[in-house]
Amino acid sequence: MVKSLYTKLAIVLLLLFGLLGVTILIVTQFATDMYQQEVVQKLNRDLARQIVAQKILMENNRISEKGLKDVFNMLMVVNPSIEIYLLNPAGKILAFSAPPGKVKLDRVDLVPIKKWFEEDIVYPLTGDDPRNPVRKKVFSVARIPEQGQLQAYLYIILGGEIFDSIAQKLRGSYIMQLSAWWIIASLLFALITGLLLFAYLTRRLKRLAIVMDSYDMTQTTSRLQSIHRQDRQHGDEIDRLAFTFKQLVDRIQIQMENLKQADTLRRELVANVSHDLRTPLATLQGYIETLLLKNKRLSDKDRKHHLEIAIQHCQRLNTLVDELFELAKLDSREIQIQCEPFNISELAHDVVQKFNLSAQERQITIQIDHNQHLPFANADIAMIERVIENLLDNALRHTSPGGSIRLAFSAQNGDISVCVSDTGCGIPEEDLPHIFDRFYHRDRTQESKAGYSGLGLAITKRILELHKKTIIVESKAGSGTTFTFFLPAHHPA
Repeated sequence: MVKSLYTKLAIVLLLLFGLLGVTILIVTQFATDMYQQEVVQKLNRDLARQIVAQKILMENNRISEKGLKDVFNMLMVVNPSIEIYLLNPAGKILAFSAPPGKVKLDRVDLVPIKKWFEEDIVYPLTGDDPRNPVRKKVFSVARIPEQGQLQAYLYIILGGEIFDSIAQKLRGSYIMQLSAWWIIASLLFALITGLLLFAYLTRRLKRLAIVMDSYDMTQTTSRLQSIHRQDRQHGDEIDRLAFTFKQLVDRIQIQMENLKQADTLRRELVANVSHDLRTPLATLQGYIETLLLKNKRLSDKDRKHHLEIAIQHCQRLNTLVDELFELAKLDSREIQIQCEPFNISELAHDVVQKFNLSAQERQITIQIDHNQHLPFANADIAMIERVIENLLDNALRHTSPGGSIRLAFSAQNGDISVCVSDTGCGIPEEDLPHIFDRFYHRDRTQESKAGYSGLGLAITKRILELHKKTIIVESKAGSGTTFTFFLPAHHPA
């Protein structure tokens, strides 16, 4: 079974050239015969008319047998390749120059003869050959009139039996054989040239096929570099195929890297979730078991204290689970942003109201600075509210009593800048690249006691990524922290 593209193309080319060669030989032979007939007929067109014009065929208003015999003998001597027939007006053969017994027909079709006398003759014009009923021959014909009446037709076959015999012998002559060999040689040369061109054109395709068959993530890209020398716009189909395959390989490599990162993240997530769930669950279990075992020996105050701690850990578990589900939805793109214009300052005031009580208890002031002419933001209001809540919650947890938190808004280059800054403990430089990682804790013990899941900033970053925006953090240990992000401004039409 043929599998190679080049082999298939070679076979197809061979068959096409073989068919072409046979067709050329047949057409050449046919054209040669037609050309020869046309030349002979045009050269001898007036032969019959000139003989009739000598008036040797009529005597006393009758056809002269002596004159007819003389004409037959003369023409047979001058041109033995012709055959002469005398026809009556109905096409019946009255006399002929051929040997007795050779004539097979007693009548000639008059349709070609009548066409002969029309003005627009298409050469070659063929008529019946009395010696061969299945063949047509070129001819010359003339009317034999007497006193204005048609007496007979002089019908001359221009390529008789002798002509056919000589023509048949010439077909095997040196010139004809040489012509045939030249045609065959030309076709073979064209065939070899075509095969070489196919080999050249399919070479790159073969190399690409080898690369595709031996696909290896570590080696394919380097191999493709040698194949892909043209760009997508200016290269041919093979170049575009190589370009597309290279893009596919690059995309697969990126996806493999993403899968590796996702697997690493999954492992870290499982480990972090296990740790963050195990601690409150163990604590919750401990206090509940204490209540069960020592319920009668505990005072009401101790019992209430145990229940309050259990509720805190339940709340922490609930918060952690909710944030895990929220982050999972954001990562899986199940949540689509619904952008709408809104007043970012009013939204910030609403969010601050939620944190005022907690801030007052910790003696922390929250300040909002904004421009009266600030344009509306165009974003998902619920998601942006979540972002501001996460940043304020993060600032409150890291700001010491007596400190302050500031929210500032301004218009910059068609966007709205949102800054959340605090006077807290700041972030060490080595921790800055990791603060948006999931479950990242600078001080895990302290954060755990505070009920912090480590997902707030990760959720914030993901929400802003869905808005095609980024968040910037600036901080130094002991000098506070500033988070800055941008929102697209609403521009009324």
